[in-house]
Amino acid sequence: MASSEINWDRLDKKKFFVVGAGLFTGVTVALYPVSVVKTRLQVASKDTLERSVFSVVKGLLKTDGIPGLYKGFGTVITGAIPTRIIFLTALETTKVASFRMVEPFRLSETNQAAIANGIAGMASSFLAQSLFVPIDVVSQKLMVQGYSGHAQYSGGLDVARKVLRSDGIRGLYRGFGLSVMTYVPSNAVWWASYGSSQRYLWRFLGDNNEEDAPSLPKIIFAQATGGIIAGATASCITTPLDTIKTRLQVMGLEKKISVKQVVKDLITEDGWKGVYRGLGPRFFSMSAWGTSMILAYEYLKRLCAKDGGGN
Repeated sequence: MASSEINWDRLDKKKFFVVGAGLFTGVTVALYPVSVVKTRLQVASKDTLERSVFSVVKGLLKTDGIPGLYKGFGTVITGAIPTRIIFLTALETTKVASFRMVEPFRLSETNQAAIANGIAGMASSFLAQSLFVPIDVVSQKLMVQGYSGHAQYSGGLDVARKVLRSDGIRGLYRGFGLSVMTYVPSNAVWWASYGSSQRYLWRFLGDNNEEDAPSLPKIIFAQATGGIIAGATASCITTPLDTIKTRLQVMGLEKKISVKQVVKDLITEDGWKGVYRGLGPRFFSMSAWGTSMILAYEYLKRLCAKDGGGN
């Protein structure tokens, strides 16, 4: 198979981060409303009238117009750039080290890709969580303000101030353990699925010529399909943890609540399917985000390759 990958040592790092910040900001703008809807569905109580995707969107547009779909966006976008710099740096450097680590085991190319990409996704996600969790806590409280009895805030700083006053610094890290348990496996599964599916897809496409680089349409098809497969796999496996984490982070300031109580409430309200609240939007978000992100990410790597993007 002709290699369609560009390694970390071939990238113009400054260009990679500057252009990457713009590309991923654009993707975030496009898909952010899905996160708002997902979060609202996950924290809805049994008495909440708006408990479907359509009713949540309709309610937001009725009360706030288009800006309602972007509640908490300012907080997220402010923290997104440094978080992504940490994530991408850790991802690329760890991926290189992981491939070297698994080489002596003489595994198949597919298994090597799954393991190396999985380790890289897991390590980079763990590092990024230290910065992302406080942003997540603040933005999610803004996403659900006024919904299902949740408090109103004047902005991100108001949320942070009230959380610090109520719970101290640990309040901004409420759900950190669950975030790690959610996003670390999620990223490990996403990147492992993406890495292994790429190998299968290239085999399916019959691109076995070592001399010539694959055509651009083939590259886009393989990367987009891999992103959809990875997003679907990761969302199905990790949605229960994401639902519990979201409820814990959002409800922590209004009332003290434990993980056990969150699970109990969800099961009482909707049975075991309660832990899969928001699966539809999360499934769409992870698949759409994964596809958009990986296309932007791979394009970015080619754009920033020191030799101009060849393989």
